[in-house]
Amino acid sequence: MWDWVPVVFVIFKMLALGVAMFLAIKWHHDQAEKGKTRATLRTGLVMAAVFVLALLIVGYLAYALSSRLGLDLSL
Repeated sequence: MWDWVPVVFVIFKMLALGVAMFLAIKWHHDQAEKGKTRATLRTGLVMAAVFVLALLIVGYLAYALSSRLGLDLSL
């Protein structure tokens, strides 16, 4: 009569471990994808910041050069 207990427990254990392994692999895969998304977003933000900084520097240099040359910059 107790012959079915080990069979049920082994099947349950295999199912539980299989589901846990699947979820662990999926979680790690999702974390890697999120890391790629964050890295891409971070790179985009750094490039935008560098562009704005370069734009400000070029604008300041143009203003300084035109002021030094005596150009009228009044609005």
